This record gives sequence, structure tokens and C-alpha cells, in this order.
Amino acid sequence: MTSATPAAAPRGAGLPARVRATFRSRVSGDPSGAPAWVRDIALVGTGEGWFEPGGVVWRVHGDLATLVGGVAALIGQGAHPLALAGVQAHSAYQRDPWARLAGTARWLVVSTFGSAELAEREAARVRGVHRRVRGTAPGGQPYSASDPDLLRWVHLAFTDAFLAAQLAVGRDLTRRHGRGWPDRYVADWARSAHALGARDLPDSRAGLAEALAAHRDRLAPVPQDLRAFLGAPPGLGRAEAVFYTGLAGAAAHLVSPVVAPWARVPGRASSPRARARLAATRAQLLATRAVLGPRSPSEEAARHRLGLGPRPDWLDAPA
Repeated sequence: MTSATPAAAPRGAGLPARVRATFRSRVSGDPSGAPAWVRDIALVGTGEGWFEPGGVVWRVHGDLATLVGGVAALIGQGAHPLALAGVQAHSAYQRDPWARLAGTARWLVVSTFGSAELAEREAARVRGVHRRVRGTAPGGQPYSASDPDLLRWVHLAFTDAFLAAQLAVGRDLTRRHGRGWPDRYVADWARSAHALGARDLPDSRAGLAEALAAHRDRLAPVPQDLRAFLGAPPGLGRAEAVFYTGLAGAAAHLVSPVVAPWARVPGRASSPRARARLAATRAQLLATRAVLGPRSPSEEAARHRLGLGPRPDWLDAPA
């Protein structure tokens, strides 16, 4: 996300409109809430993308539970010394955390909702970025963001966190997709990581847990400054800070048991405190969903491209 202040809704707009404008601007990195790469989801290509419209990847990545999963994923990625070294040396996340958020959001939503042509183009862009991220970690070990093993860890941490968040604080997908939907999500979403160069990816929830456990000996404590940063990133307004505190509190209870000891967070151990925190975050997300509406601009764009929904009003607004 750019460091610019999120744009306000038009003068005279009600509270829901102002909340929608601020939220979408913050997450997308664009004052309009619909940057060029969101518009491209509607305009580039004509057919389905990598994932089934309305399928489990669409449902998981279109849910506000991703806000919690994203925090848990960053905690997990920070436990791998080489992944952490790459972020620290090649990212301005401490000065402008929202730029990194927007970059990750772009890859996620374009891969999920874009046409196959657009998704391939986005994967090529990310591979190009990864080729420039290389160096030597503080312990002397070389790293490269294009390393298939490192890409595999990042994918595992991401997938595990987003799945855990959907199960704990997201909408229940069982009625629509059956009890096996977590396995389908793990198997389907692996396509995006394969496109970046990752290999030997699990295709089930059980395989995901086994793959994470196999990395246990490669992990290290998440630095205190990173844990503090993820708990309270700079640049938030008062209301945003209260909202984010709820997300981060829930994320601490969703981190994989493989990572939790290294991050000094509770992880998924069940306790009255954990159940209360997750219940509060579910309520928080439910209220937010009522304000934002049932679909993100990215999903609206995809539905329009596929002839499943109307042309979004924002698509005709000045870019």
C-alpha cells in the first residue's frame, strides 16, 4: 500500500460508505479502492481463471477471515530465518507496511479471481520480483526468494494460516462444499505456488500438517521487533487500531502448533480465553461484512468478466 492517506468517501456520505472507502483504500493501496490491477480482473481475458468460480478458493479468499489469516501467515513466515532475511533486506515493510500488504493482496486476488491470462501475467511479475531478492542471512547462509524450498515454506505457512482462519472465524463452507472442502482448498491453491516455482506441495489438510512439521528443525524464534510490529503496525487511525487489535488477537490463536513456540503465541491450543477471542473476532467480521457488502471489488470484477454479475459502478469511475 502506498503511504498516502486513504481517500475519504464523497462529502455527505454516510458512515457505511466512509468505512467502505477507508477499508478498500487501505487494503488495495489505492485511494479509489479499485487500482488498475483490480480493474484488469474485469477487463483482461474472457474465460475462467485458475480456480472454479464460486469454488472453495473463491470462497476462502473472498472472506474477511483472510484478514486474520494474513497476520497468522506473516507470523509463520517470520519463523523461517531465510524468509525473514529476505523480507528484512528487500522490503520497506517497517517504513510502509501497507505497501507490502497491498503487494500481497494484489498477488492473492489476481491469482484467485483473474482470468488465466491475467493470473499467468501476475505470476510472471512476482517471479521477476523474486529473482531480485537474494543475499546472505545474518548467520551466513545464502537465500533466494526463487528457491523452491523457500517458496514451499512460504506457501505452507500461507495456506495453513488462511485455512485455519476460515475454519475458526470465517463463514462455514461445509453446507455448500461438503466436509472435504479443506482438502480441496489445499489441493487447488497449490496451483498458484507451482506457478511461482514451488515444488512437492501437499494436496490435503493432513499432508499440509505433515509438511509443516517437517520444517520444525529449520525454524528459529520470531524476533521481538517483528512480533511487536505485527501486533501493532504503525500508521493506523484510532478506529483502525482497535479493529486490527481484534484481528491480531485472533491470529495468535490460529498459528500452527509447529510455529507457535517460536513465535511465543498460544497457537491452536483450546482454552476459554481462545474461544472467547475467536468468538469476538467472528462477531467483528460479521459486523464488518454487513457494512462492506457480500463481495469485494475483485470478486465483482470477476463475476462481470464471466457474465455472472453486472458491470461494477466503480469500473466507469476515473482511474
